[in-house]
Amino acid sequence: MKAMILAAGRGERLRPLTDHTPKPLLVAGGKPLIAHLLAALATQGFREIVINLAHLGDQLRAAVGDGNRYGVRVQYSPEPDSALETAGGIRHALPLLGDAPFLVVNGDIATDFPFAELMQQPAARSAHLVMVPNPPHKARGDFVLMDGLLRPDDGHGHTFAGIGVYRPEFFAGVTPGRFPLLPLLLQDMAAGQISGQLYEGFWLDVGTAQRLELADRYYSGRTGYPPRP
Repeated sequence: MKAMILAAGRGERLRPLTDHTPKPLLVAGGKPLIAHLLAALATQGFREIVINLAHLGDQLRAAVGDGNRYGVRVQYSPEPDSALETAGGIRHALPLLGDAPFLVVNGDIATDFPFAELMQQPAARSAHLVMVPNPPHKARGDFVLMDGLLRPDDGHGHTFAGIGVYRPEFFAGVTPGRFPLLPLLLQDMAAGQISGQLYEGFWLDVGTAQRLELADRYYSGRTGYPPRP
């Protein structure tokens, strides 16, 4: 299975850190965030990686290179500097991702999620998403998981982890250019075509300077972090 790391965003909430450094290259535990993801994917059997580029993309390309140092082969999907949003970026990268289901991971998360579990997903459905308990900074969830399927949040949902497996056909109706992911998900949820699972291990959306510090504590192995449930 191929994997795609979403790395094109500007990281507005992390400014001024991201004014001159793309968010996936921010350092936690002595390494860029994207380096931790690439190492985790390689360890769990993913060998073909696609990375989309926009804001300061040349820095990412220079830092990661061909992926050989991580034990993977990296290809790049350049986008305009304004980026194409999630669905638009994935659609743009489809020629590199092939005809089989593929994994997509946000480039700004820190996690110990076992990515290898997803190599058999989805079965007959268009997408399979990983959900996590709502973090402290996010009171309302994104979607509700019920009997293995996802539907819009009714006030009792979980947060989308930015980890999912998609069939290429899921993006068949996406026109070239900027296109958000949510409308596609809601459309296929209504048809019972989006499955999901809940992961209760370590996961962190590195969206602020404070959460970057938490990621640094985690990857540095500091005693007591992550906290036990």
